[in-house]
Amino acid sequence: MKYRSTLRRSPEVSLREAVLRGSAPDGGLYMPVEMPRLPADFQGRLAKLSFQEIAREVGALFTGDEVPPQILRKIVAEAFNFPVPLVTLSERLHILELFHGPTLAFKDFGARFMARLMEYFVQESGNQLTVIVATSGDTGSAVAQAFLGLPGIRVVILYPAGRVSVAQEKQLTTLGQNITALELAGSFDDCQRLAKQSLVDPELAARLTLTSANSINIGRLIPQIFYYFHAVSQLRLPEIPAVFAVPSGNFGNLTGGLLAKRIGLRVPQFIATTNANDVFPEFLRSGNMIPRASRHTISNAMDVGNPSNFARIVDLYDNDLQAIRHDIWGCSFSDEETLRVMHDVELRHQYVLDPHTAVGVLGWQSYAKQNPAATQGIVLATAHPAKFAETVARATGLRPEMPERLAAFLGRPKKSIPFPNRFAQLQEFLLSTNS
Repeated sequence: MKYRSTLRRSPEVSLREAVLRGSAPDGGLYMPVEMPRLPADFQGRLAKLSFQEIAREVGALFTGDEVPPQILRKIVAEAFNFPVPLVTLSERLHILELFHGPTLAFKDFGARFMARLMEYFVQESGNQLTVIVATSGDTGSAVAQAFLGLPGIRVVILYPAGRVSVAQEKQLTTLGQNITALELAGSFDDCQRLAKQSLVDPELAARLTLTSANSINIGRLIPQIFYYFHAVSQLRLPEIPAVFAVPSGNFGNLTGGLLAKRIGLRVPQFIATTNANDVFPEFLRSGNMIPRASRHTISNAMDVGNPSNFARIVDLYDNDLQAIRHDIWGCSFSDEETLRVMHDVELRHQYVLDPHTAVGVLGWQSYAKQNPAATQGIVLATAHPAKFAETVARATGLRPEMPERLAAFLGRPKKSIPFPNRFAQLQEFLLSTNS
């Protein structure tokens, strides 16, 4: 299995090199040279397969002969040791709960799989690996937990000061050991820009083995394909077409679904649903992608004004706008609309949404109104509501029960380093702390 850059100005590489590089030398993102395909009978077997069995069979398409079957089995067993239930709220609306991992967010899927894949690959080299990650909230905590204590790997997390929830911040700043959190004076887009700049900097490349843990890394994107198949496998009426509503920020989650469709998942359409940071829905309307500074919202993990995985989406569709529009329906919503649907869903279904999943439900509702044909919707629930307890209480008047593994973080002292929004300082920090 070979991987190439979306910019097509770098050589093709192995999965190992793609994962340990993070992004290509030309600044592009890695994609398979040839898209694999699942066996024709796979969809028919779905209902009988466990999540782990799906992950092994789908994962093997992308790892090829670089990861022996017994190693892939071990990676999958260790990474995905939690449930992935599909909850039915109504005849047409289902919620895929992706927040039952250690940090109570869907980012656990990508981070845990990628950490174990990197650990396997880095053992061969004997070099220390530096993993840099930009986070708007949940990515940082998931990556920190996934890599905590792994030998030969250090993690540097960039997060925007004052723009993540208290629970998210405590999850990514209280661990210590091989995890360092830099509290950046800026937005998530600034964090992402500095992380990307690090990955293509010649001086850092000459002195460090540096990679990314954001969804620009193909190693984090591959496992996000798995749960789309698992969602369909749990439908009570699989013969009725199901569309996926995907709360979207950096668009790795949506790209995982598009890859699932490309390798064989039968799904008619995806709903890309955003908060006020609506550059992608605007692209679908106008045909022009115009990045802009991100705006702070109550669904902060989606506060992205220049989504990285846009490059993969246009690559996947050969820059064909009409083909993209055929598969993806876009919409955006305000904080006020988000709070309202959180209240309404709790009242009507006694189900508590976090503000990100709520944006997904709004997307499904909007789509269903305009497309009344016999379809059902699966909304990806990206985070446990307890991670956003203040917002949930504001919307519903209820405080969600705090899971023990989240409560344990809240009393720990924060260990972050205030950091300027300048690449020279980041470069100096990475080189001076390398050991």
